[in-house]
Amino acid sequence: MDNFFSEDSLDFENRIVDSSYTPADSETELSLRPKLLTDYVGQEKAKENLKIAIDAAKIRGESLDHVLLYGPPGLGKTTLSGIIAAEMGVNIRTTSGPAIEKQGDLAALLTNLADGDVLFIDEIHRLSRQVEEILYPAMEDFALDLIVGKGPSARSIRIPLAHFTLIGATTRAGQLTTPLRDRFGLLLKLELYTHAELAKIVLRSAEILGVKIDGEGADEIASRSRGTPRIANRLLKRVRDYATVKGDGKIDGKTAKEALSKMEIDELGLDNIDRRMMEAIIKFYDGGPVGLETLAATIGEEAVTIEDVYEPYLMQIGYLSRTPRGRCVTRLAYEHLGIPYKPKETPTDNTQTTMF
Repeated sequence: MDNFFSEDSLDFENRIVDSSYTPADSETELSLRPKLLTDYVGQEKAKENLKIAIDAAKIRGESLDHVLLYGPPGLGKTTLSGIIAAEMGVNIRTTSGPAIEKQGDLAALLTNLADGDVLFIDEIHRLSRQVEEILYPAMEDFALDLIVGKGPSARSIRIPLAHFTLIGATTRAGQLTTPLRDRFGLLLKLELYTHAELAKIVLRSAEILGVKIDGEGADEIASRSRGTPRIANRLLKRVRDYATVKGDGKIDGKTAKEALSKMEIDELGLDNIDRRMMEAIIKFYDGGPVGLETLAATIGEEAVTIEDVYEPYLMQIGYLSRTPRGRCVTRLAYEHLGIPYKPKETPTDNTQTTMF
């Protein structure tokens, strides 16, 4: 059983270090999600501002102002929305931008909300323009403006709504229209987690799952989780499987390191796809710059996948940079891959000297 983890697990669709939500995460995430703000690890600035707003709304006996949560996937936006509803003591209705296809779909959701209830819309940047326009009066005036009839007999009616709280979550805040973004009273950005915060999350998750783990094992998993709790919990499950089959079921530093090495995830959380992309830029394009489409064809991936999935983390840790001429790897990438770094000579423009 040298190949404990199959090669198929390294495909993009099953990529373990991808922070996007997958159906395989559903059961585990539901059981591991904290229910109260005090149990939520990390995001201290966002938590502090949120707690003040929640306490103030409860003192006044009002619904919480509309909240926009934005940041990379896997950082806990959905979890935080559930915590907000629990802290306010109200019900929550959950949907996503792509699921609301028609104005009537959103109208049905809004008219079924009670005072104080939370409506959570994931991927809110993917709402259609027609659906989004219904949200404007709903968020601002708690009313629904509908057109009844067609042609000359058409008329507008206004339906009052309960004072609800809209929580929108997005990984692309820049794609939100200005009118929609301006109607949110609280805009909270979620940042990548620190190593210490992720280690706490791993220990907490292990306790809930009934997994025996020591501090070194938690640290090893946390260091390779790319600053994302979703990836940390996913790695914990896979290391648990390895410890069950190849060890005594307990996760220590040695066991975690062996399991993660089998998955080809290095100490920075980079997998073989990350390394293959950087090696391709170095080997075929002398470290860059190289255009996105050219790079995609070279490694056999779609350009949008490279831009949305692979690049962000490599740029965050300083291994990749975007320039007007294309993508370049940095000296840190050379050192990490063990490839000698040769600085490029900066070309000088002697045009004027030649002319005169």
